[in-house]
Amino acid sequence: MFLNTLTPKFYVALTGTSSLISGLILIFEWWYFRKYGTSFIEQVSLNHLSPWLGGSENGSSTSNNQQTTSECKTWRNPLNLFRGSEYNRYTWATGKDPLTYYDMNQSAQDHQTLFTCDSDSTRPSDENVLPLPSSWEKKKRQPLSRLEKFRIAVKSAEINHKKSQALQHHSPTHEKIHRRDLNTLVYVKRRLAMVMRKLGRTKEAVKMMRDLIKEFPVVSMFQIHENLIEALLEMQLYADVQALLARYDDISLPKSATICYTAALLKARAVCDKFSPEIASKRGLTTAEMNAVEAIHRAVEFNPHVPKYLLEMKGLILPPEHILKRGDSEAIAYSFFHLPHWKRVEGALQLLHCTWEGTFRMIPYPLEKGHLFYPYPSCTESVDRELLPSFHEVSVYPKKELPFFILFTAGLCTFTASLALLTHQFPEPMGAVAKVFLASLSAPFSFLMEKLESVIPSSLWHQLTRL
Repeated sequence: MFLNTLTPKFYVALTGTSSLISGLILIFEWWYFRKYGTSFIEQVSLNHLSPWLGGSENGSSTSNNQQTTSECKTWRNPLNLFRGSEYNRYTWATGKDPLTYYDMNQSAQDHQTLFTCDSDSTRPSDENVLPLPSSWEKKKRQPLSRLEKFRIAVKSAEINHKKSQALQHHSPTHEKIHRRDLNTLVYVKRRLAMVMRKLGRTKEAVKMMRDLIKEFPVVSMFQIHENLIEALLEMQLYADVQALLARYDDISLPKSATICYTAALLKARAVCDKFSPEIASKRGLTTAEMNAVEAIHRAVEFNPHVPKYLLEMKGLILPPEHILKRGDSEAIAYSFFHLPHWKRVEGALQLLHCTWEGTFRMIPYPLEKGHLFYPYPSCTESVDRELLPSFHEVSVYPKKELPFFILFTAGLCTFTASLALLTHQFPEPMGAVAKVFLASLSAPFSFLMEKLESVIPSSLWHQLTRL
């Protein structure tokens, strides 16, 4: 009786409302997916509904969270030669901020960790510390004056380091002071070497970096060897680079894009001048060519974002001050400074172009299982979005397919919108179709009710209907 009283306007309103709700859900899901790289409904299901349905996976989820935290650790960009003046010049020229607040906050935390300790509040002012220039005119001086300031800072840091080194075993406080002075000395000397590298005095920069590595081998947080590799490549001292890689490209040491891609560049340099894709496809790869291809595959597996920048398939931006290993931020930092070295080796980019995509056939499920490295971390996209400016399109690996809920919502929205349009254009036929459809749905329930009436006594059935 109720179905017979429904008019076509009711069906139009019903389908239109359903289409509107589905469209709103689709828009929200798409916005959430574009911003965070995952489905909102899926996240709610996994994070809130799954613990209610099964609480036995708390231990595994905790271990997974700890592993994700270690994988998502940010590192100081060892190749970064830019300072405030360069970033400000970029902002004035483009109107865009090259650094994010997250990146600058990381730098502030690093400076506080490296250059301060608990005893600083009671420490008298140091007369040897060079005062910062207070006017803009002083900042516009020639780079050589900046170099002289670094030399004065080195002398001051050496004096403080010698004083604290003699007293470091007296108490834990003296040990912290010595650690702070050591970090300051290494940081200033490294910055002095980087300024020399920027001024084109590469030999002096290489000598300072080598002296730093010999004098302070335990200070690995600054990753001075990566600066040394880049400077040696600039001087085309490939034998020295190979010797340095033999020391740092070890299975027990942490890897980086600089280590992996420099090893691939040296292997490619040995064969790329004679390499031809047509000839290689006919006769096969030689042993040296196979080693070069394997080195490229190894580098691409570690950081799959680098080839797009080296092959200029994607535009570069100014590198951030912090990077995430195996992420897009590390790829930008490496490519920004090492692209000229790849171009200098004739045929290296051609070999990279022909072979880099073959890596993905060896690791069809990179988030679950790797070939030479651990599975690719799934947190790189979210961290890179915090490190890189908003105008840069973050490279995502592996390419994410649209979540099921977005596809389902899109299908539901399209279906209900089509029903609303058809009902509005052809109200009587669609009303008849809707009645037939609803009648077919209610037929099994009617059949079940008839069977129950035939089985249950009429007196009992009468009492049940009165409840």
